[in-house]
Amino acid sequence: MYAVNHTTAANKTLAIIMGGGAGTRLFPLTKDRSKPAVPLGGKYRIVDIPISNCINSGMRHMYVLTQFNSTSLIRHIQSAYKFDHFSRSFVEVLAAQQRPSGAQWYQGTADAVRQNMSDFLQRPYEYYLILSGDQLYRMDFRELIAQHIEAKSDITIATIPVARGAAPDFGIMQTNADRRIVRFVEKPKTESALDELKIPAELLAEMGRQKNDELYQASMGIYIFNREALIEALDNDLVDFGKNIIPGAIQKKRVGAFIFQGYWEDIGTIRAFFEANLALTDPVPDYSFFDTRSPVYTHARFLPASKLNGATIKQAVISDGCIISDAHIERCVVGVRSYINCGTTIRNSVIMGADFYDADMASREKPQQTELGIGRNCTIDSAIIDKNARIGDGVVITPEGKPENFDGDNFYVRDGIVVVPKNGVIPAGTWI
Repeated sequence: MYAVNHTTAANKTLAIIMGGGAGTRLFPLTKDRSKPAVPLGGKYRIVDIPISNCINSGMRHMYVLTQFNSTSLIRHIQSAYKFDHFSRSFVEVLAAQQRPSGAQWYQGTADAVRQNMSDFLQRPYEYYLILSGDQLYRMDFRELIAQHIEAKSDITIATIPVARGAAPDFGIMQTNADRRIVRFVEKPKTESALDELKIPAELLAEMGRQKNDELYQASMGIYIFNREALIEALDNDLVDFGKNIIPGAIQKKRVGAFIFQGYWEDIGTIRAFFEANLALTDPVPDYSFFDTRSPVYTHARFLPASKLNGATIKQAVISDGCIISDAHIERCVVGVRSYINCGTTIRNSVIMGADFYDADMASREKPQQTELGIGRNCTIDSAIIDKNARIGDGVVITPEGKPENFDGDNFYVRDGIVVVPKNGVIPAGTWI
């Protein structure tokens, strides 16, 4: 479509993955880890999605910005992404740190990039791709960069078409027929504003949509900046790209829209995260980890195949290294090294598994301690069981009869889903 050398453009691009926030919407999954390090799909972590999209797009220069609970994220990236010693490829974590200019936390997405500009400008990158760290999607960034270069844009924003009912939840871009953004409205609420912001009929036709479709271009939080445009955009005290930088840049710079029409899901809340995981169990899911053309990379664990001893499995994703004995599992994602014992029923749940086998831990010598995994004769429904949890025999976990949001004794209810946190222990016979 565009006469651009993809390899050359990719080599001139630095990817910056935003993961610096406290991840409060994903609490308690972010209680002991940063948001990009939250497990996903049984064996991956959220950060694997943008990194894999970059690798599959030929981009091998990446920074991940974070400032909260960075230990597990750093460990994961160091073990998962090791490139050839003779290349300049890298994936590195940049945590907030004291600098001569100040020692404050990241105040927003733009401030996080600003605080690390000295690192980003060390090499002669021409383009800076800024990505969100809590989205599930598969995109070839070479197409985004090609349009950006061909259109001679200073900034290009990835947008996704949304229906009228969803538009008030997003920042909405208005473009002309050339896909140049002429207006930005953050979460438009009035009917008149929505009428004005609709995608024009000629652009709908180019997209392969019906001319009378009521669609709007929602910002995906994915931006590409030219080098000088980024330097100029951050030469101020503004703290956020979506709320501050982009609206101002539209008035001064050539800002284009790259319209993405594939699967995209913001998984920044417990409900969205839960439903995106369970959707992976569908016979033909909207997002699939089985796409061999654009694989998702992660830490190689070299675990044995999972062992099923008389279990009944219906519509589930079972990861490596599990032992499941005479249990009933229906519409579940089961993570690595999961122990699920006989007589247990689990429905509509995400079981994240464990970072180790119980026999590897010295604590196993304490016979009174609840064993790692899920015990015998348990019933679990609509729950997220985080890593290394210990669920005793005869435990019942269900959100029925509980508030939408509630803090219990070693468990939480968020968005109507029961969450047992990482390393949580639920004693035998407990009814949640």
